[in-house]
This record gives sequence, C-alpha cells and structure tokens, in this order.
Amino acid sequence: MTIEEFFPELEALAEQMDVRIRYEKGDFDGGYCILRDERIIVVNRRLNVSRKVSVISQGLNQLGLDNVFIKPAVRLCIEDELAKAR
Repeated sequence: MTIEEFFPELEALAEQMDVRIRYEKGDFDGGYCILRDERIIVVNRRLNVSRKVSVISQGLNQLGLDNVFIKPAVRLCIEDELAKAR
C-alpha cells in the first residue's frame, strides 16, 4: 500500500472514531487536541503527504487503537509510522 493510498484510509479511520481532521496553515506540524468537547487532529496543510500521514497516525494512536477494527494493512502502516517517529 503506497502512502497516497494509505492517506484516505487514515481519514476514514478518523471519521469512524469520531475524530475530526482539520488542515490549517501555520508554523507547526500538528497533533491531537480536544477543543470544546470535540476531538480534533490539526494538521499543517503545507506538509507533504508522508508527514501528514505521520501526524494523523500519531494523533489516532493517542486515542488508543486496540479496541478499534482497522484493516491489517492500515494497522501495519500506522505501526510503521509510529516506529519511524520514535
């Protein structure tokens, strides 16, 4: 699975988990936060796709992925992104 194929899968997973992804401009990479009782992952829109995938993967991981059904290929990609970030 290429990074470009993986990106929409991550967005769908976030929607399934009731997490909104916002793409904003600024001097940041992004991350998970709670704003007015809404779970949000903020991502810098200027990042390349690979970095966006990393930010979203890290944000979803903070919520806990153990009790969520995730396609095996997607779960493997998330784990790879988390390993790279360490």
